[in-house]
Parts: sequence; C-alpha cells; structure tokens
Amino acid sequence: MKFRHTLAASAALIPVALLSTPAFAQSTGSQDFENEIVVTGTSNRNGVAGVIAPDTTKAKVVLTQEFISRQAPGQTVNDIINQLPGVSFQNNDPFGSAGGKMTIRGFDNTRISQTFDGIPLNDSGNYALYSNQQLDPELIEQVNVNLGSTDVDSPTAAASGSTVNYRTRTPSEDFGVKLVGSAGDFNFFRVFGMIDTGVLTPWGTRMFISGSSATNDTVFSNVDQPTFKAHRGRINKKQFNAKLYQPIGDDGDFIAVSGHYNENRNNFFGSVPLRNDANRVVGSASSNRFPLTRAERDYGIARCQIRGASPGVATDDGASGAAGNTCGSTFDERMNPSNTGNIRVNSRFTLAPGLVLTVDPSFQYVKANGGGTVVGSEGLRDVDPTAGVSLQTGYIAGVPYFGRDLNGDGDILDKVRLLAPSQTGTHRYGVITGLRYELDDTNTFRVFYSLDRARHRQTGEVGFLDLDGQPIDPFPVNNGLADVNGNILQKRDRKSIATLNLFGGEYRGEFGQLTVQVGGSYKMFKRDLNNYCATSSATGFVECFGTNDAGLAAWLAANPTVIIGVDRSTTPVTNITAPVQGPQQRIRKYNKFTPNVGLTFKPTDDLAIFANYSKGVQVPGTDNLYNAFYFPADSDQANPKPETTDNFDVGVRYTTSKIQGQLGLWYTIFNDRLASSFDPETERNVYRNLGRVDKYGIDASISYRPIPEASIYLFGSYLKSKIKDNVLNGLCTAQNVTDGAFLCTAVNGQAYALTKGKRESGSPTFTVGGRVQGQLGPIELGAQIKRTGPRYVNDQNTPIYQTIGGQSTVVWGAKAPAYTLVDLDARVNMDWAGLGDKVYFQFNISNLFDKLYVGGFDGQLANNTVPNVNIGAPRSFIGSIVVGF
Repeated sequence: MKFRHTLAASAALIPVALLSTPAFAQSTGSQDFENEIVVTGTSNRNGVAGVIAPDTTKAKVVLTQEFISRQAPGQTVNDIINQLPGVSFQNNDPFGSAGGKMTIRGFDNTRISQTFDGIPLNDSGNYALYSNQQLDPELIEQVNVNLGSTDVDSPTAAASGSTVNYRTRTPSEDFGVKLVGSAGDFNFFRVFGMIDTGVLTPWGTRMFISGSSATNDTVFSNVDQPTFKAHRGRINKKQFNAKLYQPIGDDGDFIAVSGHYNENRNNFFGSVPLRNDANRVVGSASSNRFPLTRAERDYGIARCQIRGASPGVATDDGASGAAGNTCGSTFDERMNPSNTGNIRVNSRFTLAPGLVLTVDPSFQYVKANGGGTVVGSEGLRDVDPTAGVSLQTGYIAGVPYFGRDLNGDGDILDKVRLLAPSQTGTHRYGVITGLRYELDDTNTFRVFYSLDRARHRQTGEVGFLDLDGQPIDPFPVNNGLADVNGNILQKRDRKSIATLNLFGGEYRGEFGQLTVQVGGSYKMFKRDLNNYCATSSATGFVECFGTNDAGLAAWLAANPTVIIGVDRSTTPVTNITAPVQGPQQRIRKYNKFTPNVGLTFKPTDDLAIFANYSKGVQVPGTDNLYNAFYFPADSDQANPKPETTDNFDVGVRYTTSKIQGQLGLWYTIFNDRLASSFDPETERNVYRNLGRVDKYGIDASISYRPIPEASIYLFGSYLKSKIKDNVLNGLCTAQNVTDGAFLCTAVNGQAYALTKGKRESGSPTFTVGGRVQGQLGPIELGAQIKRTGPRYVNDQNTPIYQTIGGQSTVVWGAKAPAYTLVDLDARVNMDWAGLGDKVYFQFNISNLFDKLYVGGFDGQLANNTVPNVNIGAPRSFIGSIVVGF
C-alpha cells in the first residue's frame, strides 16, 4: 500500500504493521481507491470505543472488532449495527440464528445492499437478506454502513437505499488458537474455534480456519419436545470458514482466497397476527391475537402424531374437526432449512508506479426452502369437466394429484398431508475488477467492471412427514414424490438467470483543504425468466404438470382465456379476456446510469464538512416478474419500471484521538416505488409502480474516550417520509359513497387509499441510544440502550379495521408502540491469574427488563388487512469463556 502524504519525522521508527489502515469500502478496488492516510505519529482512523467516522464524502459509520466482540457471541452482524444511527433491526431471537427485519433510513431490507468481502448477499430473486446466515462475528474485522449510498463498483440490483459491508479478518502472522464456549437461556449452547497458522512459507503465506456450532430452543412457541425427533422446536446452526493470505512484494499487493459454509436447521416461531381485539387466543393462526403479557407470549404447541393407514377407508387430512389431521401444519412446526456457501478471492497487483489492478472473483451457492404442508390426493383430477372426463396427475389448483397410494394402506382413496415448501437453489458467479492510476499526489483515476450472474432455480417438490409431523427430509428436492407415472410433482417450476454487467469510472482530486470525488457506473440488468407451468391468477398462482404434457394440453384446452379486467363502460358489464399464459420464456432488460459525486472540505485537521449525491436503482425482482406472467408479455402490467432514488447528504465530522463525531442531514427522492396494489385497468392487485415518496431526516453519532479506561457513545436519528399521492386500492361500494370514504363519488368508482402526505409504514419515526463502557482492573463493564420510535402499520397511518359481528372494529391502533431495550455485558480478564490477556470470561444480558414489544414486520398499504408480525426477542443471559493462545 502506498502512503502518499507526509509522515512525521518519527514515522520511520513506526513498525510497518502499525501503518496498515482500516478498510472502509466494499471491494478491494474501492478500498484501494479510498485507503490513503496522513501519518503524524498517531492516527484518528482507528476510531474511539470501536466506532469510526471515516474521512469520506459519504455519510458512513464503521464498527470495529473492539465494539463487535462486546456483543453476544454468535450474534448476527445485522443486530450489531442496530447501534448505529439510521439503522433499525428487530431480532427474532437473542442469538442471531432465527432472522429478523432491518430498515435503514426507512428502506426495508430488500432495498438495502449487503456485501461480504465485496460480494452481494441479497437474494438474487427477491433481494431479501437473511440475517441468520451471516459470518461469525469473531471473524469480522469491521462492518461499515453507507447510510445513503453505495460504492460505485458494487454489483447489486438492490440498492434503492443504503448499504451494509463487512470484511473478514486477515490471518495473523503468528500462530494462535481461539476457543469460545457459550451457554445461556433457552438451552443456548455454542462453541467456536479458530486456528491461525502463522507464516507458513518464506513468502509470508498464512491462513486461518474456523468452525462454530450453535443450538437453542425456539424462544416462544415451546413446541412439546417429541420422542421421535431431537430438532423439533429447535434451532441448529453450523458454520465453517477459512482464509489463505499471500502477500506479494512491498507495495501492499496480495492474493486472498476465502471459503465460507453455513448450515441452518430451524423451526419458524413467533410470527402472529397484529390484533388485540376480544376472544384472546395467542398463536400463529390467522384468527389469533398478538400477546399483551409475557404469559401470553409463551404460547405452546402440543405434541401431535400423523394419521395411520386405514385400508379401504377414504380419509382426508384436510377435513375439519376430528375427521382431519393437522399435525405438522402449524406455522411453529414448519422448518426453514438452508445450506449456503461461497468462495471469494480478493487480490491487488501493482503493475507500475501509480498503476494498480484489483480483481475480486467469487462463487456463491444456496440451497434453502421455507413453507408449510399441503394435503395431497391419491386420486386424479378432471381438468376438463365441461367437455368430458380428462383425469390427470399434476399439481392443480394448489393440490398435488398422484394417482397412487401415498400412505401405504393399499388404496388410492385418501388425501394425505405432505411437506410442501418452496425450494430455491442458486449458483452465483461474480467478479469486481478495477484499474487505478495515480497521476500525481493530488489526482487519482480508476476504471472498473463488475459482473453478477445468478442461476436461480425455484421449485416446489413435496415430501413425506414423519410420525410427529416433522419432515423426514427437510429438502424434498432431494427425493421429490412422483406420481403414478414417475413424474415429479411440484407447486412451482421455474428457472431464471439474473445478470448484471456494470462499467464505470471514478476520479478524486485533492485541492488543498478540498477533496472532490466524481464517479458513476452504467448498469445493464438482464432477467431471463423461464416458467415451466401455466399461470392462472394475477398473484402468480400456477398449474404445474411436469412431464405430463397431455395433462398440460388438456388444462390449456379447457382454459383458453383468463379474465384480466372488467369493462364497466358497457351494459351489462363485460369481462376483458386474454389468452391464458402457458409455460414460456420472457426476457427483461433494464439499463441505468448511476452517478456518485461528493466532496469534503477540511478547515482544520480535525474538522471536515462533507456532501454527497448519488443515484440508486432497484430493478423488479424475478419473483414479482413471474407473478406478472398472468398478463400478456407486452402489457403494461407485465412490465413494471425500475424504482430509483436520488440521495443527497450533507454533514460535518469531527475526529480526534479522543472524539469521533458526525452530524448529517439527508434528503432522498424515491421514484416509481414498486409494490403490490390495485390496478384500475385490470381491477386486480398486481405488482406495479406507485409513484413518489420523499424521505428526509438527520443522523448523528459521537464517541468519546476521556481516559483510556472509559468511553461513551451516543447516537440518534429522526426520519420523516411523505408519500406524494393517494394510491388506488379497489372499487367503491354503496356504503363507501354514503360515508364519503376513499374519495368515492359513485358505486364501482375508483377507491383510493388515502396515503397522500402520510408516512411510509414499517420503519420508526426516530431512534436514539448509546453505550457506556469502563474498566476497573481486570473487570470491564458495558451497558447499551436504544429507544426505537413508533412505526406506522400501514401507509394510510390509520388503525387496522376488521368486520366482526357485522361491525367495523379496530383490532390494532395506527402504530406499533415505541420500545426501549437495555443490554449489559461484562468481561473478567484472567491476566492477573497468569493466563494471559487472551483468556477471559464474558457475560451478556440482552433485553434486560424483558420488554414485550412488536418485532419486525413489513409495511403495507391496506388498513383492513391484519399483518403478521414477529414478537420481539425476550430477555436472555449468555455466559462465555474465551481462551486464546
């Protein structure tokens, strides 16, 4: 690495290792472009109390291992950054193994780009983030959050909002071992181990390998532990990592090859309807209520057993009451297994003085599913009852018809409950490469190219349940059930290839106290979509026949058209039809230039003023594009536009060896927001653009260390969003006209959700918090607190209404209430006992006062639909012993 600026006279005496600088960007190329420092004997870039306000043109905050290591062992990094301004995360459990919901500046996690050593982690289909699949926190060197923009070379299709980037530690030059053992509430038990090899060769080659295993009970549903399976109502997580690092020469060049594998086996739990009306029963069924007391929160699921065989008797597991059998069907009994892994290469090569090449290729693998059960039929389905009998096998109208015995009773009379999750398999290849040229001490240029190609296979095979209603194999894709003719039946069958090609450049000029950074990238997105089933509804419902071509042909012949709208200009009203959309391929392309411009002005060495403008873009996700297969390929409903953001930041930053502070104002114009809503042409809810939302607010943080043994960190944010227009949400009823509701003036006129001027739902109006930490001899104590403001539950900012007993009844208020969480941590160092400074005990208590609060939920448009929300994670105690040598 080259340090261009003047060193203090004593700098020659500073060991080379101390000149290494923190990495504040995503890819190796972005790090290399930004990573230039002034060394004056001390540096402010290492932060205060593990918090860094880096000297960039962007609104960015960084947490280092000093901060990360104080949190609960195994905790997801997405919960750790909940201590940053602008970030709001609701964890589903105290241990980081069960997922959660995150927003940054009001953007939900599908609009936040997350990267791991530069590679994108958002799902390539729906852009979701999975917080329980993140890197073990012991291996994270630092995590940085761009609160309003992304690095210009980041290969992501999901960056309407902010970005979260974390980087793996570099293997140590010295041999070492680290072991962590943790135990806590809810039968939590975790072990982590890491070995640093130290330098292995004369060329400085070194590596580390690590592994971890964590288990705990689900924290709410208390599923009765069965004798058949050990994992029911349990969460199991395993992770393995390795990194090989090879330095090259004396210019900071290197090649690093890393591998990561994560395996989760967990039950769903704690997702319940957001309603608190009468007849209280708490649980995950649609008719149940959100808990209002801790006793209600700990609802139980009783042990059950599936139905045995009954030869010659027609049985129906889907029947109501005692005639049916629901074992294995409740939300809390469902599994959510995942196997994920990646191989990453980061590299830097100095080709000539001032000329540096960086290349970061990667490969990612995903095998995961989620979902419930289905009642499958041993019989056949008549797909054309009006034109005669056409009995077929297939996955038809949401039911698999097998034409064979499923439960071993020798007949084909039964309807049997089966496992039926939605399976996803992804192979994803990527590369980020850049060339930087340093013209002189004040002018630097770079060009770059990024590729992201994901082969996304989405299927829906079914499998058998064990005696206790749990899956025999959590992955039915391994051995999906076939019909009488050997045809694998599945509820969906599609393959997509999502490709991004990105070209761009960036310039940085330093003019005394002023630094200017100008860049941009041209993004070319392509979505190659293949649906092997016929689409039968505007919500993407499909009819799948697999290799049963005769069955598909018969169904298409019986259903040649679908209704895509209503013509109300005629008397009587007539339907608008279109040809049914059978299996087909569609290709969608989206191209966009995204500029990124910023500056910093430093009136003094400690004080900086920064400003930045960037454009973000998110193209329609493949899942939603598949839903639009219901409509003809050239219709507007089948071709939603990308959503874009224009992000403006301005702020001031103050950094010394004792203080790191930052205050920023921001404004975002959010155009062509994509969501499912009522379409006036088709009179159906479809995925479409809803218009403009303006967001603005303030973010602030300060960390202060008055003496080496004590530190304090404070942060806060305020968010305001304003939806610019009312949104069509249905047709007017006579009662709507009488009441003057929804801007209705005539029956069957257009009814509007009154969203104009209202806040977006799902994100808090403010957050404020802080942390204090102190040391007294061998004992270190820390406490952190965060107040999360209220969150509107719908975009109309009104209560939720349901019709109960013929009356419109409020079942929840307009907001999820604000809540405050307090966490404590303590560390007892064992250096005094002669065990060294790498051996210590650590204790963590999360949610100290066991606050019962509404956890994560997605925002929604309607005020007459009850959303499912997660219950906030309860209090938990974890004790750990850490041994290093």
